[in-house]
Amino acid sequence: MPPLWVLLSQPDPDPPPPPCEQSVRAAASGMAASAMDYRSSTSKAQPHWVSSSSSSSHQDIPADLTIRIADTVFPLHKAVMAPKCGYIRRAVAQDTPTAAEPHLDLDLSALPGGADAFDKAARYCYGANFEITARNAAALRCAAAFLDVPELARSVDEFLAQAALPAAVAVLRACEGLLPAAEELGLARRAADAVALRVCNEALFPTRAPPGWWAPELAALAPASFRRVVTALRCRRAAPEVVAGAASAYAELVLAEVLAEPRDCADQRALLESVVAALPDAADAPIAAAFLCRLLHAAVNTEASASTCRDLELRVAAVLDQATVEDLLGVALDGARERVRNTDTVRRVVAAFVERHRRAASEGGGGGRGRRASLSSGAEDASGALEKVARTVDDLAAEMATEESLPVSKFVGVAGSVPKDARASHDCLYRAVDVYLKAHPALDEMEREKVCSVMDPLRLSYQARLHASQNKRLPLQAMLSALYYDQLKLRSATAAQGCDGAGWEDTLAAAGKARAQAMADASLARENEALRAELARMRAYLSGMQVQHSKGREGSRLSSPSRAPAKKKKARFLGARPASPMMDATAATPCMW
Repeated sequence: MPPLWVLLSQPDPDPPPPPCEQSVRAAASGMAASAMDYRSSTSKAQPHWVSSSSSSSHQDIPADLTIRIADTVFPLHKAVMAPKCGYIRRAVAQDTPTAAEPHLDLDLSALPGGADAFDKAARYCYGANFEITARNAAALRCAAAFLDVPELARSVDEFLAQAALPAAVAVLRACEGLLPAAEELGLARRAADAVALRVCNEALFPTRAPPGWWAPELAALAPASFRRVVTALRCRRAAPEVVAGAASAYAELVLAEVLAEPRDCADQRALLESVVAALPDAADAPIAAAFLCRLLHAAVNTEASASTCRDLELRVAAVLDQATVEDLLGVALDGARERVRNTDTVRRVVAAFVERHRRAASEGGGGGRGRRASLSSGAEDASGALEKVARTVDDLAAEMATEESLPVSKFVGVAGSVPKDARASHDCLYRAVDVYLKAHPALDEMEREKVCSVMDPLRLSYQARLHASQNKRLPLQAMLSALYYDQLKLRSATAAQGCDGAGWEDTLAAAGKARAQAMADASLARENEALRAELARMRAYLSGMQVQHSKGREGSRLSSPSRAPAKKKKARFLGARPASPMMDATAATPCMW
């Protein structure tokens, strides 16, 4: 037995209708007189229509309109649906019923929201009571626009305007399953704007504790929907810290698994790329450097697209002065956080920061005196940021230097990514160089010179130069150039000082002391190098003696060897050795670079 549509309640009496509407109103009043109960079965997908217990006093009116949506069939009445539903009214006007077949059959499978949305729309047309909730508001709004039911559309818009933040988020989330209809109607934009309005209100006047309770609510949204919320926040002039806080909380909750254990997985890669694309611009709302470094580490280890990695690198470069050594070291480590692997990523980040600083300096350098005065504080801040980044890079290079598998080119690429003149002193960089040379003792002379090329020995402090003069791991040129710098500095100061007054006498005294110290340091460096050369010759001589001794023992089996040469060699080794030409040349050559 097919189900029948009925009315829930007796409508209020209407005033006498015009003559042209008497036939329609008569049919509607007949259906009102035969009111019946409508109940939706929650255990079945198809709606169930049940007559009321008072149906004995009413008569059924046969349906003359059938709506089909997929596998669901709705038997309805033209006289009830046509006045409120423009879509059905136009279909009825275009239909030419006959006396034998007055029934109209429509297929609305393309309706956004499907059978559930049409069920609510039909209830509205029949005057039945139903509730607009956050779950069905989006579907009802799309169905109302499709069916041309303006009164229902206004009711949904009023609900969205008064919805709280969780309800607005739920409506926006429901729009994700109604695309592209929700996008064409502007429903997704209005829902995102409602969410942004509630976020701004909570940021200014918190209604709950803690103040940022609303941030986890946004984690239920897809990245595309969150991007709409960010755009709406920018349009409403939200504070940058509000937008950045929302973006950080959203990304951390959505990417919790990816950040904890990044893998080369297609699902993780796609999710990470979509979330990064939804983040606000770095100029509008800079996100914390620590969290951006975590995102960059995950992007590199999941092998995200080159555009995503580059986007994150530029974001980190924009706030690199806020990053710590631990943040950059986390970027350089592999997925297991055990080995240094991603040094090229760190080098590109630092290079991007240096380029930003250089561009800002060149743009701020132009203009007149007033412009230079207004930009003086900004220039000082930029210079301080560059010096801070240089110290961070030096400490990072010292941490990375202990990695035994780190090639010379990778170490030099990171340590030399900051210009040498960005550091007032190269003591921290010298420490990183010394740590690397100590962890890699098998480097030859050329490789050691390449490692030392990242620092300027002339920018070392006196204590660092003194340590370098006694550091046998450094190449000789690096030690001697540091010591000779004092002499050059004193000569330049003497030439610029002049030849009058007590200042000249003080300069001479200081120059004498410094020159004496420099000469002592240089002499010490020469003695150390001479001892190294002497020790190397002694080792070579002993090795030759051992070889000859082993050959002599083999020859004694055949004949009686003469040991005079051996004794003579032994006497020469123990006696006074003639002066070495290399030693004479070293002693006669001044200690200069």
